[in-house]
Amino acid sequence: MEFGIGIATSSESWKLAQRAEELGFSHAWFYDTQMITADCFVAMGAAALKTSRIRLGTGVLVPSNRIAAVTANAFATLNAMAPGRIDFGVGTGFSARRAMGLGAMKLADMEEYIRVVYGLLNGETLETTIEGKSRKIRFLNPDAGLINIKDPVKLHISAYGPKSQALVARLGAAWKTFISDVPGALSAIEGMREDWTASGRSTADLYTTAWVCGCVLEPDEPADSPRAMAQAGPRAAVLLHRAADVDMAGWKNTSEVPASVQKNIDGYIELARKFEPSDARYLNNHRGHFVFVKPEERQFVDAELIRRTTFTATEQELKQRIEALRDAGWNQFVIPITPGEERAIEDWARIKKAFA
Repeated sequence: MEFGIGIATSSESWKLAQRAEELGFSHAWFYDTQMITADCFVAMGAAALKTSRIRLGTGVLVPSNRIAAVTANAFATLNAMAPGRIDFGVGTGFSARRAMGLGAMKLADMEEYIRVVYGLLNGETLETTIEGKSRKIRFLNPDAGLINIKDPVKLHISAYGPKSQALVARLGAAWKTFISDVPGALSAIEGMREDWTASGRSTADLYTTAWVCGCVLEPDEPADSPRAMAQAGPRAAVLLHRAADVDMAGWKNTSEVPASVQKNIDGYIELARKFEPSDARYLNNHRGHFVFVKPEERQFVDAELIRRTTFTATEQELKQRIEALRDAGWNQFVIPITPGEERAIEDWARIKKAFA
């Protein structure tokens, strides 16, 4: 089983990627959320120059935020800096779009975007629509030594529902998704396998990545300790943000709301209804999203919410959970590292060693 880290992209992300490589992590995934974190391609470029083995990927890029030709060029440029170590993680959009008051983009538009990006990376001349008109495009100087389209860039699609999982299978892509607990992880991978085999593919060719937030607790440390709050709290708060999005805009909530935390959800929704400006409450709702717990939402992020939404437990229990994931066929375990809590990578590295 491989282990990766998620990085809330910043100008110093290369330091965390470098340390991850030293500790034996296989992947570093950089957030592509323009209104929340820094630019992923700039940060990946720095990391490419400071590392030599770890794979570097977008976690995940949202097609609506960059035209396909620009994205293909960015990947080809990175691929020249870190040949064969670049991954294209892509999704229809959650954090990056909702922070601008937008719901998810259409799945068909994402599929078309992927077609154009990989057509260019494969050196093809292809037709695509630009500013409402169909145009033929291709990389004009791929042999000038400026970019690299010879080494492959692996495709990873973030997919939660049956339609997006069917797309993963149709394209033969790697699959990534967030999970909160072992039962959910087992159910999710079984569903993905069904879609994969239905497309005529062998399950041996399916590569799966589980994104799991959390904190490695010391014995008797509560799940809402200051350290756990900083490391796992931002993920727990995402459930609050999703619920407020449903209330504000009716956007679909793909996360189950356990009955034990319904009061937390209800309380936060009441708070969010007072956010200003009233015509853009999403701005306050997604402030700190997946990066830190806002002071005003701290009262709703308690030990129960953290336990229900993250892998926050003692080292021994976490090893047992990850063992269950590995035995179920998950190929990669990704733990996002929150800003200011870079020390957490050392805790997860100890757990990683058990699966070497």
